[in-house]
Amino acid sequence: MQTHLLFLYCYIGLSLVSAEGAQTIANDELSTLLAIKASLIDPLNKLMDWTLPSNVVENKFLHCNWTGVSCNSRGFVDKIDLSNMNLNGSVSESIQGLRRLSSLNICCNEFTSSLPKSLSNLTALKSFDVSQNNFFGSFPTGLGKASGLTSVNASSNNFSGFLPEDLGNATSLESLDLRGGFFEGPIPTSFKNLHKLKFLGLSGRIPPELGNSTSLVFLDLSANQISGKIPVELAELKNLQLLNLMCNKLTGFIPDKLGELTKLEVLELWKNSLTGSLPMKLGQNSPLQWLDVSSNSLTGEIPPSLCSSGNLTKLILFNNSFSGIFPISLSICKSLVRVRMQNNLISGTIPVGLGNLPLLQRLELAKNNLTGQIPEDFSQSTSLSFIDVSWNHLESSVPSSILSIPNLQTFMASHNNLQGKIPNQFQDCPSLSVLDLSSNSLSGEISESIASCEKLVTLNLRNNQLTGEIAKSIARMPTLSILDLSNNTLVGRIPENFGTSPALEMLNLSYNQLEGPVPSNGILTTINPNDLIGNAGLCGGVLPPCSQRQSARTGQSRNKHINHIIIGFVIGALVIITLATAFFTGKWLYKRWYLYNSFFDDLFKKSCREWPWRLIAFQRLNFTSSDILSCIKESNIIGMGGTGIVYKAEVHRPHMIVAVKKLWRSDNDIENGDDLFGENETVSTVAGSYGYIAPEYGYTLKIDEKSDIYSFGVVLLELLTGKMPLDPAFGESIDIVEWVLRKLKSNRTLVEALDPSIAGQCKHVQEEMLLVLRIALLCTAKLPKDRPSMRDIITMLGEAKPRRKSMCHNGSHNSNKEKQIFSNSPVVGLL
Repeated sequence: MQTHLLFLYCYIGLSLVSAEGAQTIANDELSTLLAIKASLIDPLNKLMDWTLPSNVVENKFLHCNWTGVSCNSRGFVDKIDLSNMNLNGSVSESIQGLRRLSSLNICCNEFTSSLPKSLSNLTALKSFDVSQNNFFGSFPTGLGKASGLTSVNASSNNFSGFLPEDLGNATSLESLDLRGGFFEGPIPTSFKNLHKLKFLGLSGRIPPELGNSTSLVFLDLSANQISGKIPVELAELKNLQLLNLMCNKLTGFIPDKLGELTKLEVLELWKNSLTGSLPMKLGQNSPLQWLDVSSNSLTGEIPPSLCSSGNLTKLILFNNSFSGIFPISLSICKSLVRVRMQNNLISGTIPVGLGNLPLLQRLELAKNNLTGQIPEDFSQSTSLSFIDVSWNHLESSVPSSILSIPNLQTFMASHNNLQGKIPNQFQDCPSLSVLDLSSNSLSGEISESIASCEKLVTLNLRNNQLTGEIAKSIARMPTLSILDLSNNTLVGRIPENFGTSPALEMLNLSYNQLEGPVPSNGILTTINPNDLIGNAGLCGGVLPPCSQRQSARTGQSRNKHINHIIIGFVIGALVIITLATAFFTGKWLYKRWYLYNSFFDDLFKKSCREWPWRLIAFQRLNFTSSDILSCIKESNIIGMGGTGIVYKAEVHRPHMIVAVKKLWRSDNDIENGDDLFGENETVSTVAGSYGYIAPEYGYTLKIDEKSDIYSFGVVLLELLTGKMPLDPAFGESIDIVEWVLRKLKSNRTLVEALDPSIAGQCKHVQEEMLLVLRIALLCTAKLPKDRPSMRDIITMLGEAKPRRKSMCHNGSHNSNKEKQIFSNSPVVGLL
């Protein structure tokens, strides 16, 4: 009995001591968390609930419910997730007080400090993520003490110095990502102990001992300053699916044994200084999907086994010295999507069969030594969108129906020996935007049907043997921007309407046999004379004025057609007279009807007299002149210029806002008798939607390309911010342009203006959106002369890319579901 009582007393005593100890630890951890918060800058007040409770004893585990904090079953802090909270400042050394912390995630914030050395005391860590910040200095040592550590992600920071040797002691590591920093020196040899490692992203030299990490599935050492050779020991990584060594300074040969890896799906070695040939067994026994070895100094033949598994989608070999023939096996590889082999020494013919590949979109074979003809089966393709076979030795003619490929956007076959006529099936090219057949031996005339290619942007037919006159229909092509017809045998005159082509920016007609005066309109008024040189019969415009002799010669040419012109003139005159009679009769009847109805207008007969309206609409309108008239009052004035007053008109059904300009009549209008109601009446114009209209429209009526650029910029801002041009949140009389500019002027981060539903806290997407936002601000410049041209905008949008690769999470606080992002890499699909 005494024994049982003694046991009971001991149990109660130990329980009291344990409870007291747990309470003490809980209080210590609460204090540690408050110390961590004190070193942080929290502009969005995400940690507002991290406050000291009024009664610590009664609320000893209250901190377990704080934002981003999780505790285990015993009440100890187990996980901290402060990712995507826009935090900055520094991480406190006090974090070492969380001795049972197993997961720390502070990724995707704005930290610009070094990491505390006390992290080495967190020996219970299993997951450590500080990626996508701006941490600098050396990476903390000591994490290798955490024997259960399985994941370390410190990518996309500014760490420098040597890689920590002690990480090799964390033998449970499965994922180690230190990419995107500025580490130097070799990769530690201790990493050979990481036998469970499945993903490795590092900087530095590649140690041969890395071949001991046989569990590796993804090895990414891309975009660093790695030098030396590719160790043959990497062929021991039997589970390797992805090997990415692109954008380094590697030299030497590609080990032949890499071709024996049976699980290899992706091999990226581009932009190095590798020599020798590709492993001849590459793809023979592996499910190879993506091969990119471009921009090296590789030689030899292309292995015929690359598509043996039937999985190859991307084959990118450009900028090397590969020789031999185009492998026949690739012409039956139905999985191919892209083939890029330009700038090599490949010879022989283009094999038949490529046009029958169901997924092939891009075929680039330029700058090789290919001979023979362009295969006829190209015309049968339903997927090809880009074909470039220029700078070869191809002969024969262009396949007659090649322009009929339904998705074809670019066809380039310049600098070959092609003969015959240009295919005239232009009516079947719905998507064609670039056609380059320059520097061949093509003959015949340019078909008028070329105008059917309504999306054509670039047409280059220079340096051929084309004859006949310039097709007049070219001037009507709505998107044609670049036209080069130089160095041919074209005759006749430059079409009168040629310079007024709506999108034409570059025109070269030099070295033909054109004659007559150069039309004085559009691009022809500012064209470089060198683009017209070599045409002895041309004169006027930017060229020397036409002499009497030239005028006489031109007159004689005109006399040849005088009879036809007279007949056409008589017929045309009769038609015009008939139409004019009908027009003026209708106008007279309309005025009578209009005057009659104006006297019976119940709504405005007392308050004002009706005036004629002219609506210039940039979109479908859902209002009438009566809706607008009710808004023409002094309280709605938003601007005034030399020609009238601008009003803000709000229409309620449906609700919308438009700008109205009320113009004063000029003296000329009054003298011509157009004033139907008296000297003080006005004519008003409604143009576009309020918020999209360029500011200069408030004081002029001129609408030009720069006005369209402004409206385009507003649309870009809509897409980027997720807000309407006149969002109520902006305040009275503030549009989206002014709203963004005010954020800029107040030194607030422009990230606040971005639509969070698009990028969230993903930095590389935010960076790309900010680049586009700056383009939008250029488009919406107040002065028209400060706005870029649409061609410049397209170029800038094409170059709006983030500076470096990064990693994004699918959710704001879910560190377990992560998605690796590699620039120009297929690893996204694999992961």
